[in-house]
Amino acid sequence: MKKGKLILQSGHTFDGFIFGAEQSSAGEVVFSTGMVGYPESLTDPSYKEQILTFTYPLIGNYGIPANSKDKYGLGKNFESNKIQVSGIVVSEYSEDYSHWHAKQSLSEWLKKAGVPGITGIDTRALTKLIRTKGCMPAKIVVDGKKDVELYDPNEQNLVSKVCVKKPVKYGRGKKKVLMVDCGVKNNTIRHFVERGVSVKRVPWNYDFTQKSEKFDGLFLSNGPGDPAMLTELIDRIKVVMEQKKPIWGICLGNQLLAHAAGAKTYKLKFGNRSQNQPCTDQETGKCYMTTQNHSFVIDPKTIPAGWKVWFKNENDHTVEGIKHKTLPFSAVQFHPEAYPGPVDTEYLFDRFVEQL
Repeated sequence: MKKGKLILQSGHTFDGFIFGAEQSSAGEVVFSTGMVGYPESLTDPSYKEQILTFTYPLIGNYGIPANSKDKYGLGKNFESNKIQVSGIVVSEYSEDYSHWHAKQSLSEWLKKAGVPGITGIDTRALTKLIRTKGCMPAKIVVDGKKDVELYDPNEQNLVSKVCVKKPVKYGRGKKKVLMVDCGVKNNTIRHFVERGVSVKRVPWNYDFTQKSEKFDGLFLSNGPGDPAMLTELIDRIKVVMEQKKPIWGICLGNQLLAHAAGAKTYKLKFGNRSQNQPCTDQETGKCYMTTQNHSFVIDPKTIPAGWKVWFKNENDHTVEGIKHKTLPFSAVQFHPEAYPGPVDTEYLFDRFVEQL
């Protein structure tokens, strides 16, 4: 393995060894505390242009599955059609992998995509540093290769880089959902179609307020970056709210609905990225384990009259969902469609479909 360095904007440097693509890369360094699911995480559009640190010490041991399609034309094993991260950081990369599903190693997969990984890093020390100083621009630099400049991905419209470019339809159900793709994950689409719903997936800047657009409900997907940048989309959500059609959002969709309602969002120091976040339904008092991947959250002090906090995070007490008190508008910050899990909140798909 070639030697390399992880260099942070704070000036901290970590020495390691390169696997995957032997080329330097930059992005925002973040960490995830999930124990499994690295193929799904690396293809999650919400991680666009981030350098993902895995806190679980051993990564790569079960390899990478085939990029096969399901009956809907969606990737069976990945959340999008490509790796979305700028790089990955691990404590120990497993060169030897073993799984009946595996077709190639993690390193081979990253190399084909032009994405570097760095191993031999003290990920515990790195995670403690990020928790103290916050997520920040960073870069993986390969010894002897061209260097790259640090930059902050959140200053760009990342959603425009991960959404579809033209409408795509799935399913033939009677109930029709207009899905605004801000970086939607494959498993979200699958959940709707399996419930007999017809889905029209459109780009983030698609004008769905035209009279020719016929749909029973509006769905706002997950995605990367700052929701406040998407003013064009927020204005269109307001139009649908005036029509009182059912609206549901996940992750970025939760933040977008909040902005359309008149609330504000802010960026967390290090965000929530894991498969073990406890969130409590404020109506029932029931707590669920959830998967999350986000930096921005809703400011509870700005939630307007007529709306209420639906879910709350038991770790940091942030808003994990909002709901209108009388109209069919709601959203959650976590991922009910989580793949590989947990699946505790899949029932929320049923709830939204029943509203259509």
